[in-house]
Amino acid sequence: MTSTTDLGQSWDPNTLQSRYDEVRAYTETLAAPLSPEDQTVQSMPDVSPTKWHRAHVTWFFETFVLADNEPAFTPFQDKYWFLFNSYYEGIGPRYSRPDRGLISRPGAHDVGVYRSNVDDRMRDLLATLDEGTLSKLASTIELGFHHEQQHQELLLMDIKHVLSRNPLQPAYAGSPTETAQSDALGWVEVDGGLVEVGHEGDGFCFDNELPRHEQWLRPFRIADRLVTNGEWLEFMADGGYRRHEFWLSDGWARIQAEGWQAPFYWTETDGVWFEHTLHGTWPVNPGVPVSHVSFYEAEAYASWAGKRLPSEAEWEHAARVSTGSTTEKVSGNLANTTSWHPEPAIPATGGLRQMFGDCWEWTSSAYHPYPGFRPPAGAIGEYNGKFMSNQMVLRGGCALTPAGHARATYRNFFPHASRWALSGVRLADDGAAA
Repeated sequence: MTSTTDLGQSWDPNTLQSRYDEVRAYTETLAAPLSPEDQTVQSMPDVSPTKWHRAHVTWFFETFVLADNEPAFTPFQDKYWFLFNSYYEGIGPRYSRPDRGLISRPGAHDVGVYRSNVDDRMRDLLATLDEGTLSKLASTIELGFHHEQQHQELLLMDIKHVLSRNPLQPAYAGSPTETAQSDALGWVEVDGGLVEVGHEGDGFCFDNELPRHEQWLRPFRIADRLVTNGEWLEFMADGGYRRHEFWLSDGWARIQAEGWQAPFYWTETDGVWFEHTLHGTWPVNPGVPVSHVSFYEAEAYASWAGKRLPSEAEWEHAARVSTGSTTEKVSGNLANTTSWHPEPAIPATGGLRQMFGDCWEWTSSAYHPYPGFRPPAGAIGEYNGKFMSNQMVLRGGCALTPAGHARATYRNFFPHASRWALSGVRLADDGAAA
């Protein structure tokens, strides 16, 4: 499924209201297949219950928009500010993240009541905004849209893990893609030189995409598609998870301690590898991009293949130059509501394939601030900046990324060992013969 998105919205009260309703409704659409019991489960500390996601994104609008702008503001429920604050120290104390699954009340229905209340109040506020207040609030409200879209993606990743722990192996939605085989991996040569990296223009971006700055790149090559399940099976068959020479020391220690033998959602039964997906558990499809691998695994595979991972600057430059992509318009397997999963690459075209959608792509770049980065003042400045340590950058979006949310400069980030996110691998090299 291909989704094309255009960014750079000029807001007036009507378009702001329309976009607000659209984003909020999609969250409820994603939650609709889930029972109240499904929405309460927290299957590991990195996973949040579905109802928590629904409540937290509502808390965001109540906290950062309504609190300072609604006449005679009072919170919907005093303790919700404690329960549904994620990590904003400037807002006050918060409930322990690993214990979110212990919150049986409020239930999923009560969270829906909370959402409806805040939605009504937001609509009332938007209907009365004068031009000056609109100008002041539009950027924060737009940030709320993209914040909710992040949680829409996380909601799906999290419920995937929740359902994977159920011995009945229930599906969330969708159906599998037809079995495919890997086609030949191609390479695209990219000129180096002094390039510009980071967001430009008036369209939305997160603060970590700024400021735009110059960076020197050597000429390089980048693979024309993602690494597939079939290719990963070859890595496994060649002892990839048993040969220390391919692994960083930390990664080798992690796979030894946790017994990694395959990507996160793979299990072997009678010599056949199966993969759990949002559409159920099925035999591994060789032609589909490998997913749910950590940075350590991505780096080990690249070492085994005699290649490397691209830097985030290389990835962004390649996306702009080789595909004609800009920060305003991207297309790919985004917002997939058919398989809810990565898809095989389209036939080779000589250019780059799967740059947007399918899987978030690990890069070799640590998540650090760009030169000249300054977080915004106040609690909203905690959104990205304080996480710029012990994380690696991923690029490109995935099959669960909502429409309108991906762009060439988007910097996602996760710790090195994270596997539950929908992450995959694209190779690069310095131009050596294939």
